Amino acid sequence: MKLLAFASRRLAGAAVLLVLLSAAVFAATAVLPGDAVSAVAGVDASEAQRAEVRAELGLDRPAAERYAHWAADAVRGDLGRGFVGDRPVTEVLATRLPNSLLLAALTLAVTAPLAALLGLWTGMRGGGADRVVSTTAQILAAVPEFVVAALLVAVLAVWLEVLPRVSVIPLGGTPLDVPHALVLPVLTLSAVGLAVATRLLRASVADTAATPYCEAARLNGVRGVRLAVRHILPNAAGPAVQALTLTTGALVGSAVVVENVFDYPGIGRELHLAVAARDVPMVQGIATALVAVMLVVLLLGDICARLLGAREGHGR
Repeated sequence: MKLLAFASRRLAGAAVLLVLLSAAVFAATAVLPGDAVSAVAGVDASEAQRAEVRAELGLDRPAAERYAHWAADAVRGDLGRGFVGDRPVTEVLATRLPNSLLLAALTLAVTAPLAALLGLWTGMRGGGADRVVSTTAQILAAVPEFVVAALLVAVLAVWLEVLPRVSVIPLGGTPLDVPHALVLPVLTLSAVGLAVATRLLRASVADTAATPYCEAARLNGVRGVRLAVRHILPNAAGPAVQALTLTTGALVGSAVVVENVFDYPGIGRELHLAVAARDVPMVQGIATALVAVMLVVLLLGDICARLLGAREGHGR
């Protein structure tokens, strides 16, 4: 019952946050210079034609009224249609979001085990190895994603010529049809995600290893792998899950940049194009969907951490 109450509170908080963030996105889009009229009517359109298009798109109504209308439709599952191309937002999400989720899943498949090994090793070992790994992770975490992408392209695509510079997907195909097109985006996101996750996991392991519980185990002769498996990992599991959850959330923002660098057909690429065209319904729908995905990930991470924390408490 306690877990159900906890999940209910978190879910209610996530719902409120989703509404607030969707309103913030709408407000931010509304104050951007320019609008979608030029993209729809053309740059040579007369003022009368522009006014007619603006009225057709509903841009002549107050922003608050437009948001209320959008929110009412969104509750029913209708996110509207894009101003440019008249595409349903849900259709764009259905075709592009799976590509982004695939990219995120592959990145986590690379990042999670490596971060766990590095975090456990450096957190338990300390000394020079810890300093080298921690410093490297700190530097990588500070480097912008597009810089990491540029370096990887320079080495693997230009110099060694073993990978394509951009992720070209055949029309009607999926990224899995050309797996080599996924390598550079995944490597870029993994480098950034690994740096963040390793630092968080290392801190969690180091804190757990310094607890009286683990000190007592050492005094009883428990060392090395046995200490890690029986005492440190079970007690660091909750914070580790939260660390990976935060890393996943950070990957969402990084993916928007990386997808544009490699021209990867994901939802981040569509968001960039929609912002450039001032396509308010498309921006609103995509941004809200991304926020919803992040909130679901954070909610699941909190629940898992809570379950692991309860198990640790009973284990002790």
